Amino acid sequence: MKRTSIKNTRINGEVQKELSRIIQYEIKDPRIHAMTSVTQVIVTPDLKECKAFISVLGDAQAQSDTLAGLKSASGYIRRELARSINLRNTPEITFYMDQSIEYAINMSKKIDDVMREQGTDSLQEDDEE
Repeated sequence: MKRTSIKNTRINGEVQKELSRIIQYEIKDPRIHAMTSVTQVIVTPDLKECKAFISVLGDAQAQSDTLAGLKSASGYIRRELARSINLRNTPEITFYMDQSIEYAINMSKKIDDVMREQGTDSLQEDDEE
């Protein structure tokens, strides 16, 4: 497993912050949902490519529309990123949908349901005694 250098970690954080700002405030595409956040950014060490993981609070249609809007605006986003961050190369950005937040919410609901069922089962056992 390859370790990430401190420099690359700082670049990832800075690119993530700038991508979030650009998506939130500068893109006017109506397909991009208002509740879109950049959850993680991975920039290759040679600064040629960038994987941006985004999360959209909404249904599947909103997620697919947002992904399509971001892909069509990737040239504009790259140009704005080059203006705001002084890097040797401006990476080519590829957007991916991050389902981890939605997965965590669903797992939390399932755990709460199980805890509620166990609570009602224990109450029924107490009533029987």
